[in-house]
Amino acid sequence: MDHLLLLYSHCIIVNGAFRSVICDLQRRKIYPVPHSLVSLFTDERYINVPEILIQLDDDEKEIFHEYLEFIEEHEFAFYCSSEEIELFPKMAEEWLFPAHISHCILDAEYELPYFDTQFLEQLEALCCNFIQFRFFKEASWNELERIMSMITPSQIKSVEIILPCKNEDLFYQSTELFVRKHKKISSLTITGTNVTKIYKEGSHGTGYILQTDRIIDSEIHCGVIDSSLFSINITTFTESLAFNSCLNRKIGIDTKGHIKNCPSMKKSFGHIKDTSLEDAITQPDFKKYWTLSKDKISKCKDCEFRHVCTDCRAYLDEPGNIYSAPLKCGYDPYTCTWEEWSNNPLKEKAIQYHQMQELMINR
Repeated sequence: MDHLLLLYSHCIIVNGAFRSVICDLQRRKIYPVPHSLVSLFTDERYINVPEILIQLDDDEKEIFHEYLEFIEEHEFAFYCSSEEIELFPKMAEEWLFPAHISHCILDAEYELPYFDTQFLEQLEALCCNFIQFRFFKEASWNELERIMSMITPSQIKSVEIILPCKNEDLFYQSTELFVRKHKKISSLTITGTNVTKIYKEGSHGTGYILQTDRIIDSEIHCGVIDSSLFSINITTFTESLAFNSCLNRKIGIDTKGHIKNCPSMKKSFGHIKDTSLEDAITQPDFKKYWTLSKDKISKCKDCEFRHVCTDCRAYLDEPGNIYSAPLKCGYDPYTCTWEEWSNNPLKEKAIQYHQMQELMINR
């Protein structure tokens, strides 16, 4: 008899301080649910429906059936027999990535003079596949073409570009032609526009052109925590279980050429002019944050969204405390409410410490 309601392996329950969520990692959706619902599941991921029903009164049965309808409607689970349970093991939680470095973030004003074939060879030696370029000033099309012409034949698989809106005729036409020409561009984000929207849809994870009304003119804009930035997939989820969801396997170079974990962080591991990327990552402190998972960070460890959320170690509620919550997070897992993070009076000292007063004025 099929009386056990078993969670699909890609539907994962994450408990928070006030409520839980079910992460559907296949459909890439997340559903907040009460603790009372997830408590019905055993450690083996199933609900024994007949066994629970005999323990409930009429009012409790009504609630129980509403829970079952919700689970079935969203296809989180399926019915099976006790003999079939072992045929459906839980999803493997191990995260493996065959590279010393997975992502590289490069900050620039107008150009990247050090970005040449030798620099690309250094990234290739580290098996890096993804690069994000953050331009804070109006980079020329010639500079962008120069960079992409080197990336095209390289092992780099995907490129993200962030650059400010240019005050020139046919800017968006030129942008479309550029993105269409270079197939490795997964997304190009234009900052400082009149509206935030998807300007042009891509396909198969490439070719997206996005607009944002945010003015991003320095590294201080990094680290915003927002539900729109949640990454709901198996790779991100499993990585977050044991690693930092922002800094693990990452390397960055700031606008001055300093090699860092992230361009927004203060600690430098050398300058690109006289330090190789390999020498930088082999320094003892470079991997300091890689295993700092959300389960070790204050507030984050109590948050039901911790395994799909981004993180930031550059700007913290308590500067100097590596276990502090991200400064730019406005979510309260104890009340399940969002607020504008900069309006929280408890963050004023940290805002002053990070010299973000001007950023607050321009918001």
